[in-house]
Amino acid sequence: MTVLSRSFVRKRVISLATTATVAATSIVLAQNPTRAYHLRGVMPVQYVADRPDYADEQPFLSENDAAMNKMMADMTIKPTGDVDRDFVAMMVPHHQGAIDMAKAVLRYGHNEQLRRRAQEIAVSQQQEIAAMRLAVGEDLPPSVAAPTQAGSPAPQPDAMPAMQSPDAMSHHSMHMQ
Repeated sequence: MTVLSRSFVRKRVISLATTATVAATSIVLAQNPTRAYHLRGVMPVQYVADRPDYADEQPFLSENDAAMNKMMADMTIKPTGDVDRDFVAMMVPHHQGAIDMAKAVLRYGHNEQLRRRAQEIAVSQQQEIAAMRLAVGEDLPPSVAAPTQAGSPAPQPDAMPAMQSPDAMSHHSMHMQ
């Protein structure tokens, strides 16, 4: 009889919960892809960005909203019958959305601690994208340098470095330890 460790079971439960969340999101997005992520009673970012009292923050809000809308639309896939490939097809845009939002903070944010965290997010999420693509036999795009300062040229999507940072743990992997 095989005894499953608590860590193994916890990792599998988190993986199953993530998969279920992505699947549910895809179903909701298929019904209404442009409004699905907005919470009832909360003003969507694009409407906040149009208000004059948020004019200084407008470039960030617009870029962040574009990243969110792209992520949500790209997570809507046509199932292929291959659960693993479908999972990767939904998760890659999810992680790319985090990278795009982190890049917006790097461009417009002022808090150095949050900017460092955004850089770590960009690196760790790209590593997760690479790992998922490799797991299903996909080729990886070439790597380029990550933005580190405001005004740095923006790398192309899916082209962040595949380097390891000691603190570069994603929000998903932190919960699995």
